[in-house]
Amino acid sequence: MTTMTEASVREFKMPDVGEGLTEAEILKWYVQPGDTVTDGQVVCEVETAKAAVELPIPYDGVVRDLHFPEGTTVDVGTPIIAVDVSGGTAVPAQAPAEAPAPPAAEEKKPAGSGRQPVLVGYGVAASSTKRRPRKGPEIAVAQASTAIQTELNGHGPVAEPVEAPKERPLAKPPVRKLAKDLGVDLATITPSGPDGIITREDVHAAVAPAPEAAPEPVTTAPAVSTPPAPVPSSYDTARETRIPIKGVRKATAAAMIGSAFTAPHVTEFVTVDVTRTLKLVEELKQDKEFAGLRVNPLLLIAKALLVAIRRNPDVNASWDEAAQEIVLKHYVNLGIAAATPRGLIVPNIKDAHAKTLPQLAESLGELVSTAREGKTSPAAMQGGTVTITNVGVFGVDTGTPILNPGESAILAVGAIKLQPWVHKGKVKPRQVTTLALSFDHRLVDGELGSRVLADVAAILEQPKRLISWA
Repeated sequence: MTTMTEASVREFKMPDVGEGLTEAEILKWYVQPGDTVTDGQVVCEVETAKAAVELPIPYDGVVRDLHFPEGTTVDVGTPIIAVDVSGGTAVPAQAPAEAPAPPAAEEKKPAGSGRQPVLVGYGVAASSTKRRPRKGPEIAVAQASTAIQTELNGHGPVAEPVEAPKERPLAKPPVRKLAKDLGVDLATITPSGPDGIITREDVHAAVAPAPEAAPEPVTTAPAVSTPPAPVPSSYDTARETRIPIKGVRKATAAAMIGSAFTAPHVTEFVTVDVTRTLKLVEELKQDKEFAGLRVNPLLLIAKALLVAIRRNPDVNASWDEAAQEIVLKHYVNLGIAAATPRGLIVPNIKDAHAKTLPQLAESLGELVSTAREGKTSPAAMQGGTVTITNVGVFGVDTGTPILNPGESAILAVGAIKLQPWVHKGKVKPRQVTTLALSFDHRLVDGELGSRVLADVAAILEQPKRLISWA
């Protein structure tokens, strides 16, 4: 990291662009050191747990330093870019030459003072200017010198030593992660790097066992920096590829594990004749009111689920473990699972229950196109109450979907296929699909879940119920 003049430099920290996010990966820098930036200019693109987001800079100035390269995952609150706002040139300030090591302790008695200050680090300036206390060996020297001075003074009055303020140990993010993985407290490590920075070797040395006494001298191998998760010896780089778990996949895995081991899942299935629904889809495509809108079976399935929720409102709820309360939602934020190049995401349509069929079609179209472009915002993926996942587009008959955290139900829609079906007492080829409804059994019992699924199936079999039930 380049050293800069503190008075003219502003550090822009990684913001929390979504509720509760703790980290984000820098996908792309749009600026480089020396570039001039203005307030509101986008300087980089980052990927959060669920979406790619562009970050604007909040000040005018010249870029002095990019603290992390592309592809680095950075904790929220960590500075990522430094901007010189003084209006000067873009030449980075040079780091001051390292001062020679001062004596461990030096007695210096100002006029009219009984205190015997200790010279530490770069020493005490003659002026009243106060330097920011530094971490590292200097603090240990100061504490030792203070103890010696107290003992020399005997029983006489001694000024109490100034306690050095506790600061966060200096270490780069990879070193902090290594220390966290190994269970090492950075505050207990004596740094060996320049300017009091803790290195990977310092962390490994802190956890290394003390060498046992040996009758013969043993040559100690140099410290080797090993990653927290070493690659197995059987890993064949020519035949295997390892992909870091991060971004969407990491967030999805954490959410699914939390859901699977928190909410007791129950899944029910129903196979339904949707021939009339497909006919209605073709009719709506010709309707002027739906001109330019996406009209497909998913639109009518979504509307059928919204009607079923209106008829059975208790299914639209969440479980508040901390408050020991069931939270009934008087609105429906309808989540739609969408496959994107970065993985599966579930944005939701806010207040879907209040939308007409054309409005719902418009919202579905916007949701799908935004997701495919990778521009879905974190806000669009928060606050969902119930979800639809259409596995049928992959030719799958059905599945047992896992609930999104905080939701009570999720509907999986299987592939629509032409199958033999008993219709009006005769076996005929009909368009048939299988629906699967998973729900949180703490909130939804078998009766309520069955009623919701049966209502969705009844509407898809007889779409005119949308008019009478809505």
